[in-house]
This record gives sequence, C-alpha cells and structure tokens, in this order.
Amino acid sequence: MRSDAQRNRERILEVALVELTRSADTPLSVIAKKAGVGQGTLYRNFPCREDLVLEIYRNEMRQVADSAARLLETREPDRALREWMDRLALFAMTKAGLADAIRQATGAPGSPAKPGPNPVIEAAELLLRACEEAGTIRPGVTSDDMILAIGGLWQLDPTGDWRTRATRLLDIVMDGLRAGAPGR
Repeated sequence: MRSDAQRNRERILEVALVELTRSADTPLSVIAKKAGVGQGTLYRNFPCREDLVLEIYRNEMRQVADSAARLLETREPDRALREWMDRLALFAMTKAGLADAIRQATGAPGSPAKPGPNPVIEAAELLLRACEEAGTIRPGVTSDDMILAIGGLWQLDPTGDWRTRATRLLDIVMDGLRAGAPGR
C-alpha cells in the first residue's frame, strides 16, 4: 500500500473510532468528511460499515497485543504486565463505547463474526511467562486465569470514572498475582 493510502486508511480508522464510539449510527459520509477523504476512498478501504467496525476492533486489539513485547523491552516484567493491563482497560472502555456498533456489525444473520481475542491472550501469556521466569508472580497462572480475574473491567461504565476504578481493580489483581511469588 502506498504511504498516502496507508495514511488515509489510518486516519479513517482514527476518526471512525471516535465517531462510532460516540454514536453507533454515525453515517459513513460524516466519518469520511472528518477524516479528510472522499467517500470513494472510504469505501475502497472498507466496502461496508461492518468491515470498518470490525477493522477498528481488530486494530485496537492488535495495538494492545503488540504493546506487550514493547513493554517487556523497556520494563521489568511485573511493571510491563501492570502497564499492559492499563492498556487493556483502555481497550475495554473503547470496546464498550463501540459495543452498539459491534453488535450491529455482527448481529444480523449472515454477518461476519466478531474477531476472537487470540492476540490479547497470546500477549497475556507472554507477559505472564516473563513474570513467572523473573519470580515476580506466583507460578502457574494462565492467561485464562488472568482474563477471568480482570473480567470486571468489562463491567465498568465507560462514561463514568472508570480509570480510578480500573486502577484499583488492576492493583488488586497484581497483588494477587504477586502473592506466593518465589522472588518476593
């Protein structure tokens, strides 16, 4: 993809994330206009609304997943895990804001399925194994365990004071992960 075409695509995704989080019924013409592209450019990249919504979801999930390895390069494993969980909380709030658009895109018969959480699960495993090897969390914690433990994130109200509540919840989860760690 040419660099200008890539920039247009990224700009469409950025604007669509904001607009569809605000209102699932935002017309694609509004998204194109705010992204500074023509409708033809938008439809060339995303032939239908469902394609755009699901690409936003995949893109956000991929960004959260990709951040795990980058965090491990610059932080101790337990700090990387905690910061990654903050990014996961932000993703959860973005997903909650997009929930109506995602339901519309995947809810009708014959609609595409919502992408699975595999990249996020793999990132959690990467971080957990690094923490376990460093002795900063209890041994044997799986990504499934962690996802269940932080499931409360998806219950937070994205329009309220979710950051304070998410921070407290994730601090509690980290305390639980550290309890019984061999390096403590």
